[in-house]
Amino acid sequence: MRRRSRAPVPDRSPSLPVRLGISWLTNALVLAIVAGLLGGVRVSDAGDLLAAAAVFGVLNTLLKPLLRLVTLPLAILSLGVAWFFVSLLMLLLTKAIVGGFYIHGFSTLVLATLIVWLVNVLLDLTPGPWQLTGKRRRRWRREGE
Repeated sequence: MRRRSRAPVPDRSPSLPVRLGISWLTNALVLAIVAGLLGGVRVSDAGDLLAAAAVFGVLNTLLKPLLRLVTLPLAILSLGVAWFFVSLLMLLLTKAIVGGFYIHGFSTLVLATLIVWLVNVLLDLTPGPWQLTGKRRRRWRREGE
């Protein structure tokens, strides 16, 4: 008996520049939502918002995974609370690097981190092109078939 070979499924994922653009605009949207909801978060203009989104995206892509690995033992002991502070640090570093992006006060920083987390959870639950990596990408591709 002869087995039929399955034809390879063409990769319908967007190109790398498109994925980076979607990620950048998604970060800009998230930071704009934070600035709109919290009076203590201010962005000077659209250029600073886009710069903050780019810096935030790069920090989340390069630095955050390394910090999560380093803080893994502490995260286990604190039941994951340590990783909230890693996320908080990403916003704090973005604020320090981008001159036109301001977060006034620690409580505002904590609220901003919670809002970023909540918006990202909502985006994770909503199928779309922003779900481009890992488990989210496989789920998006499966639902698109």
